[in-house]
Amino acid sequence: MANALQLASQGQYSCDPNPCVGSVVVNNGEIVGRGWHRRAGSAHAEIVALEDAGSRAEGGTVYVTLEPCCHFGKTPPCTSALIDAGVNRVVAAMEDPNPKVAGQGFATLERAGIETMSGVLELAAEALNRGFCHRMRSSKPFVFSKLAMSLDGRTAMASGESQWITGDASRRDVHRLRAQSSAILTGIDTVLADNPALTARVELDAGEIIQPLRVVLDSRLRLPVNANLIDQPGNVLLLTASNDENKKAVLEKSGVCVKRVNAGPNGKLDLSECMTILGQCGVNTVMVEAGLKLNGALLQQGLVDEWVVYMAPCVMGDAARGLALLPGLEEMNDRIPMSLFDIRMVGHDLRLKYRVGQNSNIEKQGAMDFFSSNGKRVDLDQSLTAE
Repeated sequence: MANALQLASQGQYSCDPNPCVGSVVVNNGEIVGRGWHRRAGSAHAEIVALEDAGSRAEGGTVYVTLEPCCHFGKTPPCTSALIDAGVNRVVAAMEDPNPKVAGQGFATLERAGIETMSGVLELAAEALNRGFCHRMRSSKPFVFSKLAMSLDGRTAMASGESQWITGDASRRDVHRLRAQSSAILTGIDTVLADNPALTARVELDAGEIIQPLRVVLDSRLRLPVNANLIDQPGNVLLLTASNDENKKAVLEKSGVCVKRVNAGPNGKLDLSECMTILGQCGVNTVMVEAGLKLNGALLQQGLVDEWVVYMAPCVMGDAARGLALLPGLEEMNDRIPMSLFDIRMVGHDLRLKYRVGQNSNIEKQGAMDFFSSNGKRVDLDQSLTAE
């Protein structure tokens, strides 16, 4: 199963909106077939592995990181191929949370006399497809905010200048996170101030990258048609509350997909509805790259699942801008809880990952990881005890 998970990870840049899935076929204790899902519309991992195994799949065991599908989508059901191949046993890391499958794949195989088993390295499989699983269960994508800050928690100077707080290694790491995301979300104020491209620029030894959807929240249709993010590979989605059909037509002529969203009492977009729309569009994971207003609003409305913070070894002063605008937080009981679950040195910067909300209890989620700059894991508890 560990082999299958490693294979599955190769699809993390290209198979969206489908989940990353890997599979191996074993016969007489020997791996005779391997496969992974490369992109939506292409053969699923089990099919590739069965083709790789050929006749040696008969009587064997198939290990797969997600329950085999049993319905017709862009490709035929994998359960039929497994039955036709004559395998004796199918071991899955986890049940597919897709309501079209959700245990029915196992049931189909068992009716055909194939033994099934689930739950092998389940947590690792869930982590690999956290966005897909989140969308299947909630109809909304998994959302994480990427933030860069100084040691004193500042993200930009008072003038708005912010390039660059962190170093080259952190910026390369951000591009990798972009490439693994279904969409990058930002606000119109960030676009007007920084004119970002919001593309994933990652060099891979093998494979391909599907550029994430670029999503702009723009309640009044202020996005200029010459914005950098429009003239880039991939698609742009603009969510707005405006009814200005002329502005909409101009943007659509430039290749921007414009969707209308309801506005709240303050005239701002209904952020929960925005996430619902993204879920309906098949977006699994959203990476937020925005300013303190949007980051604060998402946090206060409970619409962000994780914070990824790059902390640079510098101090910017109390006049500089903070991480998030959070009006109404006046007492200790108003605090928004988070739990740190991963620490890693990235160049000279520190990357911190936090789970957000009441369900972020680290004792329930597992031990915190600390990684040194060379990528080796450090036992944090042991290090603290030694000190």
